[in-house]
Amino acid sequence: MYLEHFGLTEVPFRITPHTEFFFAGANRGATLEALIYAIIHDEGIVKVSGEVGSGKTMLCRVLMERLPPHVVIVYLANPSLSRDDILFAIADDLDLKVPDNARTSAVVRTLHAKLIELHAAGRQVVVLIDEAHAMPIETLEEVRLLSNLETSHHKLLQLVMFGQPELDEILGRPDMRQLKERITQNFALEPLRRDDIAEYLDFRMRTAGYRGPQLFSAGAIKLIASASLGLTRRINILAEKSLLAAFAEGAHEVTPKEVGAAIRDTEYDRPRIATQRRIAIVAGAVAALLVAAAAVVANLPTRPAAPAPAPVAVAPVELAPAPVPPVAEVATPQEGVSPPLTSPPPTSPAPAQIVSPAAATALAASVAQLRPLAQERLRETQQWISTTEGRRWFIQLVATNTSQIEYAQNYLAMADRMLQPERARLYMADTGKEQRIGIIYGEFPSAAAASSAIEQLPPELRAGSPFPRQVLWLK
Repeated sequence: MYLEHFGLTEVPFRITPHTEFFFAGANRGATLEALIYAIIHDEGIVKVSGEVGSGKTMLCRVLMERLPPHVVIVYLANPSLSRDDILFAIADDLDLKVPDNARTSAVVRTLHAKLIELHAAGRQVVVLIDEAHAMPIETLEEVRLLSNLETSHHKLLQLVMFGQPELDEILGRPDMRQLKERITQNFALEPLRRDDIAEYLDFRMRTAGYRGPQLFSAGAIKLIASASLGLTRRINILAEKSLLAAFAEGAHEVTPKEVGAAIRDTEYDRPRIATQRRIAIVAGAVAALLVAAAAVVANLPTRPAAPAPAPVAVAPVELAPAPVPPVAEVATPQEGVSPPLTSPPPTSPAPAQIVSPAAATALAASVAQLRPLAQERLRETQQWISTTEGRRWFIQLVATNTSQIEYAQNYLAMADRMLQPERARLYMADTGKEQRIGIIYGEFPSAAAASSAIEQLPPELRAGSPFPRQVLWLK
């Protein structure tokens, strides 16, 4: 093993959470302190979201260790609990003896009495729900009902939900509105930037007993940052494999050579899109249909004399041309996650609806919620739409309503990182029924060319089922 070779006392890059390896940098320590404060002083539901492998479980474990002694912790790690099971699980953690055949109402009464008893003794009960995004909808509804347990002055149960970005999508559903409104604190685990990754690697090495100079070269760190997307689990896996490769070569420094071998072994490397190379022919019947459809569209007038009613009519919002202050790029990868996408719209163009004053005001309010970087991208996209022929094609990566505006901005930052040196575009529109926000990419002469480019997208972007679309739909 490489421990003696590098002077280590234990393995530095385990993927299972060991709380002594908790990295307080990259805002992790501040998030932990804010969580503790929210649990002790706030009475609403707390939500912590982050991508797969971003460190949610580690944060949860450290939180359990750092909460003060008067806090009674109930930890629910099984996301498949039914509505009744979650009540029994909480009762079991509180050492309540409840018959297996007890009615739900009886379990709630018993639980309520126990919580009042603990409250009278100066204790506070917090339920930590891991993998909340995977819970059945009816179980999440029971979570909301549990938040109703209270005395005349205080809540008897504090709830903290840890979940992937899918949890935000679930909470955006109309039937989840009541639960969403109970959430008073939202925390997001951002990915690590390159400087953070350098500190993270050094911290874990020294926590494991390393006492030498910095082991990972600048080039190695750059490669790890690119392949890991800033996700700590990926960083750990790549760093571990890189150490093994360096040990096998008798080296005392990890260079891009070792990291490259680790990336190939884990298959984290992904193809980039070659913008100058467009594949003209797509094999198979699907591609043939796309080409045929594109040929039909090319013979249609841009604006038919008597258009059919449009299934989706968008009216892009206008931004004032005020200068936007520069900000640092927000990199929040949402790997493999995207909201449900609609089927590609029909290829016949549709005139934009006239947006009512109320809709325009609401859309302007949504624009105001955008970060400066996203506002600048919105302005650039509007300019591109106005100067690009309607018969050109682009790739629709993500489309959702503006209640998911934070998710869309995070997706934009993630797409930018994956598409470098190119960038994705962002648009907002009012369809007459709802406000929409979308992330799009590229400009192509035909549907076939756009479809070919989709095949070259990184897997994380293909996971959302992107599809070709014509520019005229945004005009």
